Amino acid sequence: MKELTCIVCPIGCQLSVEDSGENLSVTGNKCQRGLVYAKEEILAPKRIVTATCKIEGEECCVRRIPVKTDLPLLKEKIPILLEDLYKIKVKLPVKTGDILIANWMEQGINIVVTRSIS
Repeated sequence: MKELTCIVCPIGCQLSVEDSGENLSVTGNKCQRGLVYAKEEILAPKRIVTATCKIEGEECCVRRIPVKTDLPLLKEKIPILLEDLYKIKVKLPVKTGDILIANWMEQGINIVVTRSIS
């Protein structure tokens, strides 16, 4: 049995998830969203990824641009994404919402800039 705290809404239901092999049994959820969250967290956990990228022409680590995924990414793919992001050098100017990488590794996830810098 695995214990989780639901993060979908402010209630923060304490969920219990039992995996019987073929089915997942979830208890403690007060709504359907908690059920969906628990199943996804056990079967295919995902996270929004935030990171920073180098700025072209700047010394290493002096100035960096903050970026994030526009959708949650499977946790197992996060190290690969971070490796890719740390190799990138962004050319200025950029503005909030600019897509730095479209459809990363055909995952349907874009990497977007989260702060305008000129």
